[in-house]
Amino acid sequence: MPTKPQLPERSSRATGAPTALDGLLVVDFTRVVAGPACTQTLADFGARVIKIENPDGGDDTRAYEHAEIGGESAAYLSLNRNKRGIALDLTVPQAREIALDLIRKADVVVENFSSGVMRKFGLDYEAVAPLNPRLVYCSISAYGRTGPFASRPGFDPITQAESGFMSLNGFADGPAVRTGPPIVDMATGMSACNAILLALLARDRLGRGQHVEVALFDVAMGMTGFYGMAYLINGENPGRFGNSPSGSPTVGVYEASDGPLYMACANDRLYRRLVVEVLNRPDLITDPQFASRKARSENKELLRAAIAEVFASDTLENWMAKMKLANIPVGYLRTVEEGFNAPEARERHRLNRIPHRTAEWVPNIEPPINMSLTGAIDPVAAPLLGEHTEDVLRDTLGYDERRISEFNQKGVFGSGKPSTSGQA
Repeated sequence: MPTKPQLPERSSRATGAPTALDGLLVVDFTRVVAGPACTQTLADFGARVIKIENPDGGDDTRAYEHAEIGGESAAYLSLNRNKRGIALDLTVPQAREIALDLIRKADVVVENFSSGVMRKFGLDYEAVAPLNPRLVYCSISAYGRTGPFASRPGFDPITQAESGFMSLNGFADGPAVRTGPPIVDMATGMSACNAILLALLARDRLGRGQHVEVALFDVAMGMTGFYGMAYLINGENPGRFGNSPSGSPTVGVYEASDGPLYMACANDRLYRRLVVEVLNRPDLITDPQFASRKARSENKELLRAAIAEVFASDTLENWMAKMKLANIPVGYLRTVEEGFNAPEARERHRLNRIPHRTAEWVPNIEPPINMSLTGAIDPVAAPLLGEHTEDVLRDTLGYDERRISEFNQKGVFGSGKPSTSGQA
């Protein structure tokens, strides 16, 4: 039976402690992965993020089938923490009026609609910049907002494939492999967050905001890293190396007698310690076939076989102890279950649980950023669809009950009434 880790209640941060983005208002038109990942980071560190969703189903990830709790999917919960959610049918003119009122007050707008959608609604940068010259407006797309590919749809695996990134993943004798998690989406979200913060810093100096764009294809191409740079230098198309970057025989997966490990001996100093102090094979240094990095590369299959034979002779725990004693970079090759139950996850307090309106509580994975003075806020679970509609209209925009009722009658919030006030 699978073993889930114990999820303690998340302890609260110090009352009144400052946050990095306190006072920042973000209007979030994003859905799926890249955009919500970006705005979640802003929300984690104190920005007031208002997530606008279509009342007819909302964010696509709400319907993803990985797992669900309290009627919400794992995908949606993992990407929309600490946001306030409102439901607006942007096909209704009055809903666009509300969106414009929010944009007038906002510091940041983030959108990842298909090309032309925001312009159709009169909510594109050119339309709203005159209303709020200090606005930082971030557009996330597959191939950019301008040029011949602007209208072309694309998602994470498509850009992995087309950029060359996917061709680097997998084994040499097999097909190219996409990464399991949507790594280009997540990296694009990080890049968009960086772009927004850069634009906010520039605003402090220039006195005005700007339009920033981040495209999945551009990020995927950048993620080819030194492989891409090597191709530009030597003209040789990089191949796939499986679990050993550049085919290095001393980086990758090896099998002990009872389980796998991953080691990374990426330089001569580490290699010497490995073969002398751990493997007790000094001949793997003195033998001319393995005496230099170049020689080891030329004879990598022979060296890999020799190392594999030694590892197969003893248990995983014995090898781990020897390698850690020799200060060799090594790790267990874990499943998600094993990783989430590991002492590293427990001692670093990566997992906990937080209250949820319909599920009592939901799991929470802590943000991977630690700051000594302006840490992450106390997490609040992703909002139900339209959960904070009335609150936002009342508290952020100053609408009275009569006006909210009029909007509701016009179908601004969809077929049902906006949700009652929720906790944020």
